[in-house]
Amino acid sequence: MSIVQDAQDSDMAQDPAVIERLYRALRLTRVVEDEVARVYPTDVIKSPVHLSIGQEFISVGVCDALEPRDHVSITYRGHAAYIAKGGDLNAMIAEMYGKKAGCAQGRGGSMHLVDMQAGVIGASAVVGTSIPVATGFAFAAQRKATGGVVACFIGDGATEEGCFAESLNFAALHKLPILFICENNGYAIHEPLAKRWATDRLCERVATYGIPATKITDGDVFTVRDAARAAVAAMRAGDGPAFLEIHCYRWREHVGPNEDFNQGYRPASEMTPWAERDEVARLAALLPPERVAALETEIVATVAAAFAFAETSPFPVSEDLYDHVYA
Repeated sequence: MSIVQDAQDSDMAQDPAVIERLYRALRLTRVVEDEVARVYPTDVIKSPVHLSIGQEFISVGVCDALEPRDHVSITYRGHAAYIAKGGDLNAMIAEMYGKKAGCAQGRGGSMHLVDMQAGVIGASAVVGTSIPVATGFAFAAQRKATGGVVACFIGDGATEEGCFAESLNFAALHKLPILFICENNGYAIHEPLAKRWATDRLCERVATYGIPATKITDGDVFTVRDAARAAVAAMRAGDGPAFLEIHCYRWREHVGPNEDFNQGYRPASEMTPWAERDEVARLAALLPPERVAALETEIVATVAAAFAFAETSPFPVSEDLYDHVYA
């Protein structure tokens, strides 16, 4: 078990191409979710939304370590991982609008994103249920000798489900190529860790299965990327599963577009240090201003086009109800 606590002073040592690639993914996700938050009150979005604003650096860092042959298993707070893995943005927004062109043909909404061509395993709205599914995908990848790995994103609340321990054990027993990533934002809906965990030594618990476990608390996308790259390389070499516990903070309410610091379960002061070290702004400062401006123009146009596509796409028709029904 290892613990990474402090950001490494290596920003300027990073490859400029890597900085730009990570920044673009971070900023694209932020612009998408800001627009989701803006339009959500108009009711054009037909499903609940769980925004990842403030947590994007985890998905971006992990997915930058992956290849097209790899898969990601996402949670219902999965917009960032879907985008970072290359999921179709038009299909994602159309799905939120309940349109036929959505990635699940308008049947699932925000909590059921899927894009198998991009390696995005279908998400589930039920906490923890994606864990055994991801483990099964890793088992299949191992049996088929694809060389691919699975990155399984979970929240801290999902670690309390029984399938978490069962899947860790199975993955360790069979040395499966699966990277478990716990996005630990400190809350399961409105319940803080202190009221749920007897100790906060999650990595220690995972390590008892013989799984290398790393705790990252610095909120640094480069730290996440480096840890994911090392874990993925070891898995491709046959070393079996790995686990990352990455601390983060959810800026918006559990479900919906608003802030919720007036609800009494968490103070606004908790967010302050995270907002002050926002990875989107930090990476922008590492790039030439003219390049940031050009990327902003490109990203805003891409997002606007995706929302326009969703607005103008048709809804499913009643006959579509019989598609994919076999009994």
